[in-house]
Amino acid sequence: MYRGVIPLASVLHALAVVRAQSSEPTIDLGYATYQGATNSSTSISSFLGISYAAPPTGDLRFQAPQAPVVVSGVQQATAQPNECYQAPFGNATTSSFPYGYADSISGGASIRKRDVEPSEDCLYLNVYTPADVSSSTSASLPVLVWIHGGGYIAGGASGFDGADIVQESANGLVVVVIQYRLGVFGFLSGNEVVNGGGALNAGLLDQTYALQWVQSQISKFGGDPSKVTIWGESAGAGSVLQHIIANGGKTQSPLFRAAMTSSTFLPSQFAYNDTVPETIFAFFANGTGCSTSVTPLACIRNASVDTLESLNNQANLNGFYRTYVTVPVIDYKMIVERPITTLQRGSVNGEVLLTMTNTHEGNFFVNYAETLNTTSYVKNLFPLLPESGVQQVVNAYANYTVGPGGGPAVGDVLGQAIGIMGESIFYCPSYYLLEAFSKANKSAWKGTFAIPDGFHATDIPYYFVSAGPAVDNATFIASFSGAFTGVALAETPNHHPTNVSITPKWTTWPTSEMEVVFNTTEAGDANIYASTTDVVYPGIIERCNIWHSLGQYTGQ
Repeated sequence: MYRGVIPLASVLHALAVVRAQSSEPTIDLGYATYQGATNSSTSISSFLGISYAAPPTGDLRFQAPQAPVVVSGVQQATAQPNECYQAPFGNATTSSFPYGYADSISGGASIRKRDVEPSEDCLYLNVYTPADVSSSTSASLPVLVWIHGGGYIAGGASGFDGADIVQESANGLVVVVIQYRLGVFGFLSGNEVVNGGGALNAGLLDQTYALQWVQSQISKFGGDPSKVTIWGESAGAGSVLQHIIANGGKTQSPLFRAAMTSSTFLPSQFAYNDTVPETIFAFFANGTGCSTSVTPLACIRNASVDTLESLNNQANLNGFYRTYVTVPVIDYKMIVERPITTLQRGSVNGEVLLTMTNTHEGNFFVNYAETLNTTSYVKNLFPLLPESGVQQVVNAYANYTVGPGGGPAVGDVLGQAIGIMGESIFYCPSYYLLEAFSKANKSAWKGTFAIPDGFHATDIPYYFVSAGPAVDNATFIASFSGAFTGVALAETPNHHPTNVSITPKWTTWPTSEMEVVFNTTEAGDANIYASTTDVVYPGIIERCNIWHSLGQYTGQ
């Protein structure tokens, strides 16, 4: 749990805003004082690179996050922080799990171009707030926390300008963009991690610590800790799912009131001591020369960061094509059971949910040059599926075809692989969330991003518009982003921050299984309408029921 380093000072300065000699906003957090910067053209203040936990280096590697270090003097918060160490996605033509690792794989996958340097010292966050709020001691705006995606192996805060969201909310939100440990540094699992006193799911614990920081500190930036929304895309959305089910859906005290997912990501999530996590631990133990150590975790902890980074890259490359190796596990503490088991009971943290999927999530994750038949693809994606389960999936997708607007035409087998990947890992988890909130008698809404080609992650520039959306239509952007900011502001997508929105009225799930589709015409005009799930994704509910029944084998 987050604990302020100087509790008395934290209380005394709960609403204190300190003004430095310059006119830039300066805020005392008790353990450090940060000076941000204000953009005079947007009237938005930013505080970049705020430390929310101690650097997880040395003895703190593989440990749960600890309280931030006390520093004196005014710290400049005007540059993006170091990002956590990154890794590439899987590039193997067949799966090597759970039977050991394949030979070393190379080529075909790359780490994104970096605009900041990687480091183990990466537990930082950025805060964006209306300028008049950052200089106020009485403001109390709703708060939006963004969790980046990247398969739990890549991504960082620098790629997401929270000022975009502040503007889209008509300067009605305080926005926080967080970082968390990735790859082996954040998700090393296995019996020896526990035996060695390490922390399972360290990356998720980082996120939790950041949310606890928000509860403790955000009021100093003009935010209201009782009105927090968490939102993420891809693995960031998967992280939101993890927080929804954390502690069996009964986290106390609550860390957020609303949850939003864009492309909910739920890959195989095994028990920490299952064959797959143990195989991955053995890979790192062997690579660091620690396999014969009586204390292998301590031995790995003492390995050089360069050695671990290299092994991290290789481990993830060895995974099946565009899958991810170092991901969350069931730790029996934060994540007490398989995610869909918790969701099936309707046990959820948060009061409302908005979930969005893209029309063609699976395309990015399937190798167009591969010649695996459908049966082989299923076996490689989920190696623990029994033959009967494999046949169920093959039969369910026998007549599956990629829908309209999905890019270049593909053959039946490739289309089936796209559907299997997209539905099992992205679409169906979104519907599991919807059903869970409905079962809990809580409000939930479903939307679809359909601008062609509707591939995974193509929606991001329509939230963070400074990245440059492909279709620069102000009405569409205001309507699309307004659904999310509406939830953050007022717990409903029917609240429109601006009068530009043309979105039809959202109905809560499962009313007629309605969802709002966001598209544009060939002329680039906004085309936003309500439709039923079976029209948008024919037959998906039945296929998701099959995946749900196979969850014990898919690790979901």
